[in-house]
Amino acid sequence: MNTTAVRVRPGLIHMLLRGLFRRCAWCGGKGAFFISWFKRDDRCHTCGLLWQRRLEGFELGAMTMNVMVSYGVLLAGMGVGVFLTYPDVAVVPLLAVVGSLAIILPIFMYPISYGMWLGVDIFMRDLEPAELADAAAAVAAKTQ
Repeated sequence: MNTTAVRVRPGLIHMLLRGLFRRCAWCGGKGAFFISWFKRDDRCHTCGLLWQRRLEGFELGAMTMNVMVSYGVLLAGMGVGVFLTYPDVAVVPLLAVVGSLAIILPIFMYPISYGMWLGVDIFMRDLEPAELADAAAAVAAKTQ
C-alpha cells in the first residue's frame, strides 16, 4: 500500500510571503536556499527542491522581482516624502533618502527576490512529479 502524502500547492500570496521572509516558497523551510546573505545552496535545506527549476531565465526572473519590489518601495517613499512636505517639497533631503535606498534596497532584497520569484515560478508552472521525486531523493540522501 502506497502512503505517499500528496502536497497541495500553496496559493500565490502564501508563496510570495514565504519568499519575503526568506523561506522556501514550496515548503516554508527557514533559510531556504541561502547559507549566508550572498551564498546559496542548490537545494532547499528542508524539502530538497532545486532553486533553479530550469536554466532558461530563472536568474532574470529573480532579478526582475528584485527591481519591481525595490522600485515600488522607492516610488512609495518618494510619494510619501512629497505628500508630507507639500507645498514646500524638500528636494535635497528627499533625494538623499531615496538615493540611499536605491543603493541599499537591491542588496537587501537579493535573497528575498529568489524566494519570491520561486513562488511566482511554481504558481505559473506547477512542480512536476520528477522534480518532487528528485527533491525527495535529495532529502533522503542527506539524512543517510
